[in-house]
Amino acid sequence: MNTQFSFIILTYNEEMHLPRLLNSISELNAPVFILDSGSTDNTIKIGESFGAQFLQNKFENHPKQWDFALKNFDIQTPWVIGLDADHIVTPELKQLLLNFKDEDYRHISGIYFNRKNFFKGTWIKHGGYYPFYMLKMFRFGIGYSDISENMDHRFIAPGQTIVWKNGIILEENLKENNISFWIAKHNRYSDQLAIEEVERIKQLRLQTIIPRFWGSPYERSAWFKRMWYKLPRYVRPALYFTYRMIFKLGILDGRTGVIFHFLQGFWFRLVVDIKIDELLKQEEDAKRQA
Repeated sequence: MNTQFSFIILTYNEEMHLPRLLNSISELNAPVFILDSGSTDNTIKIGESFGAQFLQNKFENHPKQWDFALKNFDIQTPWVIGLDADHIVTPELKQLLLNFKDEDYRHISGIYFNRKNFFKGTWIKHGGYYPFYMLKMFRFGIGYSDISENMDHRFIAPGQTIVWKNGIILEENLKENNISFWIAKHNRYSDQLAIEEVERIKQLRLQTIIPRFWGSPYERSAWFKRMWYKLPRYVRPALYFTYRMIFKLGILDGRTGVIFHFLQGFWFRLVVDIKIDELLKQEEDAKRQA
């Protein structure tokens, strides 16, 4: 059994995706821990056939689910890798992991992987979607889940981090090939994000990561988010979509890519802004009636 790192995976009805992921990491012979949120399909049966250990926890949002996983699984390895069920570890990343030894990374607390995201079978190569670095591997007991956000999940690893540019994971949610599923999913996400932003307006919720343009990938992302929070609602979705399409060359992703950038970069953000105004209006109406 691999003594260098363990995998933690979140699932909910992932019989479509889980075999792909578990097959891609089986050669690494690492402990696999799966936190499930009430699957009713063959997810648990599939995971157990690969030797995975399961826990159950009711889902509220991804950051809190990851926080629960890190605090409740009996991890015995110095490193943890957190993956979603719709991820696939590429041969390039697998080779880096096969060669990984803790003693070679004594002064490192976290490692960023590179992600290739797919939508309806199309690799979204432009629009700021590649390269896209995600801190997915970190020292257990040092790295933690950032619960300051409701939707955009990230792990935080205090200390020095590095980037594996060729350590690529593939992300393709096959359920999202059905556009109704995609819309329903992001409608739920827009509820979470609207609540989060209202709390930020009231300064009840602050960024955990210090925004730095020239910092780590997540510090740079925090810098852009700080700008986003300051932009006027309803204007910012149009600005962001234009930025992705023109300045980040999203137009080169073809018809399917343009649909993705429109939905994720404009439609979703516009719905969030509308819901923010609805929440603020509800609070104002409640104050008047009090």
